[in-house]
Amino acid sequence: QVQMVESGGGLVQAGGSLRLSCAASGRTFRGYAVGWFRQALGKEREFVAGISWDGGATNYPDSVKGRFTVSKNNAKNTVYLQMNSLKPEDTAVYYCAAKNAYYSPSYVPTMGYNYWGQGTQVTVSS
Repeated sequence: QVQMVESGGGLVQAGGSLRLSCAASGRTFRGYAVGWFRQALGKEREFVAGISWDGGATNYPDSVKGRFTVSKNNAKNTVYLQMNSLKPEDTAVYYCAAKNAYYSPSYVPTMGYNYWGQGTQVTVSS
């Protein structure tokens, strides 16, 4: 199974940027769609970005579209989430997750992920 470690979280002022990384270990992301989720205190976890395992498709909810960009570097076995124009409401713990999608290389699921990282805190001050 794939194991993942997130990094890159921190404290940033509103309007600023952060780039989160999700590094795979144990095996590569080949055959896995990768998603980013976040969970704010007292709220349910929500999907914020995803990329197909072939890297050709991405998906974002309206709340982050145009501000967040997901990408992957196969050589580094890492998926990134570039977050720009951050808002205080983006404050949350961010998780990356992987879902086996070997037979659907262009599929970007928004739920049903099997493997999860430990999360990284993002705090946006006003």
